[in-house]
Amino acid sequence: MAARARLKLVFWLNVAIVLLLVGYKVYLNFFAGDYETMHPRAIREIEASLEGKERFSFAVVGNINNSIGIFERKILPMLNASGVDFVVSAGNAVSGGGEDKYRALSGSLGYLDVPCLLTFGPREASNFGAFRYYDRFGPYFFSFTAGNSRFIFLDSTGETSFDWQLHWLEEQLRERTERHAFVFMSHPLFESGSDNWFASPEDHFAFEEVRERLVQLFSRHGVRAVFSANLPVFARHSEGGTEYVTTGGAGGLVMNDDDSFYHYVKVSVDGARVDIAAQPLDIGQHPVFRTLEGLWLFIHSLFYVGYLNFLLIVSIFTLIAIKLYVLIFTDRDYYPSFDVDGAPWLDEVRRVAMFANNYLPFIGGVPISIDRLRRGLDAAGRETLVVAPDYRRRDRGDAPRDGSCRLPPLFIWGEKREFRLANIFHPRVHRAIRDFRPDIIHCHHPIWCGSLGLLWARRLGVPAVYTYHTRLEHYAHFVRSIPGPLFRNLISHYLVRRFSNKCDGVIVPTYSAEEYLRLIGVKTDIFVLPTGIEFERFNRVDAGAVAALKGKLGIGEERVLVTVSRLSREKNLDFLLEAVALLKRELHQPFRFVIIGDGPERRRIEARIGDLGLAEVIILAGAVKPEVIPRYYHLGDLFLFASKTETQGMVLLEAMAAGLPCIAVRSSGIDDVIRDGVTGFKTAEDRRAWCRRVRELLECEPLRREMSEAAVAFARNHSIDRFTESVLAIYAHLLAKRARRAMGASA
Repeated sequence: MAARARLKLVFWLNVAIVLLLVGYKVYLNFFAGDYETMHPRAIREIEASLEGKERFSFAVVGNINNSIGIFERKILPMLNASGVDFVVSAGNAVSGGGEDKYRALSGSLGYLDVPCLLTFGPREASNFGAFRYYDRFGPYFFSFTAGNSRFIFLDSTGETSFDWQLHWLEEQLRERTERHAFVFMSHPLFESGSDNWFASPEDHFAFEEVRERLVQLFSRHGVRAVFSANLPVFARHSEGGTEYVTTGGAGGLVMNDDDSFYHYVKVSVDGARVDIAAQPLDIGQHPVFRTLEGLWLFIHSLFYVGYLNFLLIVSIFTLIAIKLYVLIFTDRDYYPSFDVDGAPWLDEVRRVAMFANNYLPFIGGVPISIDRLRRGLDAAGRETLVVAPDYRRRDRGDAPRDGSCRLPPLFIWGEKREFRLANIFHPRVHRAIRDFRPDIIHCHHPIWCGSLGLLWARRLGVPAVYTYHTRLEHYAHFVRSIPGPLFRNLISHYLVRRFSNKCDGVIVPTYSAEEYLRLIGVKTDIFVLPTGIEFERFNRVDAGAVAALKGKLGIGEERVLVTVSRLSREKNLDFLLEAVALLKRELHQPFRFVIIGDGPERRRIEARIGDLGLAEVIILAGAVKPEVIPRYYHLGDLFLFASKTETQGMVLLEAMAAGLPCIAVRSSGIDDVIRDGVTGFKTAEDRRAWCRRVRELLECEPLRREMSEAAVAFARNHSIDRFTESVLAIYAHLLAKRARRAMGASA
């Protein structure tokens, strides 16, 4: 535990470092003070030092890339010792256009004993760096005269119009009286002729027509040399009396071979004579070791791109190392601890508080499941308290008769005002929980009321249990303030994972649900326990009441298909309607399809029924009181189901208890509930395949009876009594485990 605590400390220390560094970068970009433009001062110094001189020298460097390991530590001292009068960067002096990169470059150039000028290159322009370059150094293209030469700087990045630059350049060259002209532009006009791993096509000048005009101008007006960077090589090419020099070895990655090596270019002017020579950074080793040394120097320079960036890189790698350590060396056991005996703790489970975002009288699978568990716990002699929204028109107190603490809604929405967001900040809930003093807190949703339950579990020091009822990702259409794909593919899974891992245990109704939770990263104990049903209530129904209901709905001797579903988009009802329309065309015997349930899609469903010509076949029964639902099941011969958003599909078990074989679209929620070919059929989401199975059961009475008997036998094993006993065993197990953990911590 101590080692884990130290790891956590290092982790959060690194997080703090990263946040501080990011904050400092924000400060540099938005709050740091202004600075003086540097080129005018440098040009004045150069002009003054070379006034009247026919003999001088300057150095050209390229691809400094903010390198401290190479440029600042190695090449810059060579420049200071070389005796040159000034230095020109041919481009890519910074590794990026960020404010910190420009400030780091200023720090490096401060060690130069002579003035320095920068050519505007692609790295200078990146990340909005063009604005910083202009503020810090000056225009992207300019010229000046010093000694017997004119020095011309061009913008080859495309930030400035080439038509304008060409017009300006031609005037500069046509009107010049100086003996020599030198041009600086970041992109080389000619290929270097050497292969290099680190070069790419965009490193060359990309505008062919402009390139031809530039070459013609340089040749016509006697430009002595054109210096470029961008490529990590030293290369020379002569065209029309002009020498084209590529120098890219002042700090970036090089191959350390005959063409690609660390260097700068020294240009010596003596009257009419101009000498251009590369001055290599001599490593003096065997070529193999020299290559390795070059690679190391690159890595060295990368890590020394300013100490802040170095710390940032180290922090990121430390976080990665800690994460890998936890993944590799931390033992995990995804199974419940079998050494924990919960039996002695069964009597300690006396009071259970349940937290839900919806509850009766709201009709849905989750509220019905919660109510069945509540009644099962009550029957087992336990006290229960359900914290849920109040659905009455006025706030009338705590509604103690149904064992709930009803919270007034913060706001209400839905076509029938059926959805309510409970006011979890209401003082009533805090009084109720303190007075109730639960031994277990059971959360039925991973957000809002569920989070309140988890908070109280932490505060009271009692276990928190979460039942995974709902595939949250299929309810993105209810969250209109968040883009659907973002909620469906990221947020929903994150919410379920985060909430589950904060609980002591998670109850899931099927093994496929357990598999999903493990896949998204849930590490806490998971207990597979199908939700119980009131088997006897669904199995035994008064035949006279069923006959009366048939007459009321106008059903005669037709075969009857039944489904129970909320009329909502996530229930895949369009598939059912289209499949029933196909069934109507292919099936010769008459049938009726009864849809029990209501919801926001009712009007659209009604219109769809009309469009498909199913008005005489389909009966929309609407919302039905829970106590009457069993009669509707007993109307039917088969139960149809198409939803793919269920974690269990409790209505399937209810239908089986009523003796109905089930035909459903195969999905994770129903895969463990229907035994294919035994209690019903599971099909792909294919209307023809689904229709074949429905016809098979409607046309083969012996098979339908056999499946009906198997369905009843299967449902009998999922009674509320058995379900409640299993839930109590889970509660006791978690209490015992918590007590054992507390004893271990105290020891």
